[in-house]
Amino acid sequence: MTPDLILFFGLAIVAIASAIGLLLSKNAVYAALNLILNFTAVAIFYLLLNAPFIAVTQVAVYAGAIMVLFLFVIMLLGAERLEASADLPWQRPLAFILGGILIVEAVYLVIFRYSAGAMGVQPAGGALPPGFGSAEMLGDLLFSAYLLPFEVISILLLAAMIGAIVLTVKGGLRRSLHKK
Repeated sequence: MTPDLILFFGLAIVAIASAIGLLLSKNAVYAALNLILNFTAVAIFYLLLNAPFIAVTQVAVYAGAIMVLFLFVIMLLGAERLEASADLPWQRPLAFILGGILIVEAVYLVIFRYSAGAMGVQPAGGALPPGFGSAEMLGDLLFSAYLLPFEVISILLLAAMIGAIVLTVKGGLRRSLHKK
């Protein structure tokens, strides 16, 4: 067994355990810390794939900036003290159904739809194309083949930012009205 394979399986265990810890954590701050650990494990996976730019971006953007934003919102809204609400009893079964549909779709896409060559990835043991994982190749792919998903994600992030601002303002207004 090679050192890369041992590192891969060790990281896989860490990534899966931190994802399970994220899902089962009752405290929002601990859930965010588990998410940081998961993002770091994913960044090391990128290093194993000889994609250092993507690994650094993973750490800087996700484990750094976005997690600081998550923790700021958690602390600002006091989400670690919120109690579970039973207002929507249909929400949990619907989440399980939609999650099952997502898993079936993912299995279908992996098994039947995409082969290693169709995704632009070389088979295991094959040589990687020159410049694989570089900023130039990533930029070319991002702004040509993946332009529409890039724009959809930017709109989604903008909507999330506006939602966080609305929640913050509503909470601030509610607190100031209760003080009067």
